[in-house]
Amino acid sequence: MSETPAPRDGAPRDGSLIERAAQIYDFDAQFRVRRGASLLSTRTASESQSEAHSFLDDAPPPPPGAETLSREAALTLAAIPLELRDFGMSDEDDEAAASPVPSDVIAVDRALLAAKGMLVPGAPVGALAEEFRLVKRQLLLNARSIAMGTPERRARTILVGSGKPGEGKTFCAINLAISLAAERDVEVLLVDADFAKPDVMASLGLSDSTGLLDIIDDPALDPEAFVLKTDVPQLSLLPSGARSHADTELLASARTAEVLDRLLAADPRRIIVFDSPPALAASPASVLALLVAQVMLVVRADRTTEGDVREAVGLLDGCEHISLVLNAVSYEPHRGRFGSYYGQGGRG
Repeated sequence: MSETPAPRDGAPRDGSLIERAAQIYDFDAQFRVRRGASLLSTRTASESQSEAHSFLDDAPPPPPGAETLSREAALTLAAIPLELRDFGMSDEDDEAAASPVPSDVIAVDRALLAAKGMLVPGAPVGALAEEFRLVKRQLLLNARSIAMGTPERRARTILVGSGKPGEGKTFCAINLAISLAAERDVEVLLVDADFAKPDVMASLGLSDSTGLLDIIDDPALDPEAFVLKTDVPQLSLLPSGARSHADTELLASARTAEVLDRLLAADPRRIIVFDSPPALAASPASVLALLVAQVMLVVRADRTTEGDVREAVGLLDGCEHISLVLNAVSYEPHRGRFGSYYGQGGRG
């Protein structure tokens, strides 16, 4: 049985799936905020430019590559506390810097996240962060409810998918994982399960390595040995692994359930987020849906048709709990949620 979000503001319940999904979230508002929106709106344009220049000049050095970023991305990076972005610096670079990142921890490219318009760990709270707070809160509530009805660990699993490519599922999966990692009581494992076109590691500025398909294919491999800790507190990664012509058959094997159970048992606080292939483009998505407690289906407002949504839900209905998240909504800046409230530099 599929679940769709309840309509808001008295919206009719007989509307289409997309009309009902449109009542929920807008992840695209941050791209329509005017340049310099993080500065006080009461300042003149020249004063704002002067303050931004001074702010960037006085801030600690940004990560490598920041000089290629847009003004908004550079401001985001400059606002991150130094202790949250100084991994890899030597004592010669800054005597006050913390120790370099441990050898068993990989550093996420925060400059790349900012350039892609994604959440940046440690950055000031903005509209996008608030949107994903709403999303994750509902998913966490769902997980709690699911856990009450079953003793299985699977309540701590979420699949993020879409109907077709280009609808923003990887963008949403990464942002969801970063947002979940900010919780006090959880550990997050983000798994790249889009075997045909894996993009999670590249989006974080990291290289692929041994991953899920390799572990499933070789029973001698310990899944936990290939979980990659990152310098984002409470966030770990598992790459997709080497692509196989039998990826769907591997996923459908008993070994996959064993691997998933071992990953969940390794840390009782762990939530596993899968970035899945598009349901209408690759068969592994429907197999993964049988293994997880929740599916978050990303619907792109300007591209996904109602027919696509219905067909994708049908393919993923091996999971009882399916929620829709609307992406790329046309949103008027002066009516945007959260952005103006958090324009004063709040953190969270």
